[in-house]
Amino acid sequence: MPLTPGLSAQAAMQVTRANCASAVGSGAVDVFATPMMIALMEQAAADAVAPYLAEDEVTVGTRVAVEHVAATPPGMTVRAVATLEAVEGRRLVFRVDAFDDRERIGGGTHERLVVNRAKFLARAGEKALS
Repeated sequence: MPLTPGLSAQAAMQVTRANCASAVGSGAVDVFATPMMIALMEQAAADAVAPYLAEDEVTVGTRVAVEHVAATPPGMTVRAVATLEAVEGRRLVFRVDAFDDRERIGGGTHERLVVNRAKFLARAGEKALS
């Protein structure tokens, strides 16, 4: 099946002290960190299309435009949902939303690019040596 709008996946994690803003350096309070919410959204987006990629392909995140609108304390579960909205060549555009046990806590858009894994890693290695 080709990459087509409508493909969707979810990813979830329990909020612990380790993924709170105070632990990851994005704030001074014990609530789910914005960078962790974004990582969960990226995971859901990558998972949505992974089964449809060629064996030598992966996706890499290239853009995130989200808002984090509600705090989630430790003990709750956060669930991210990503739905592929557009395919423009190798560029993929997703709608992403995150929810905790009570409400929607964030959302926006996320873009990923389909790349050849070996070529991407080779190029990244060349930059590291420069």
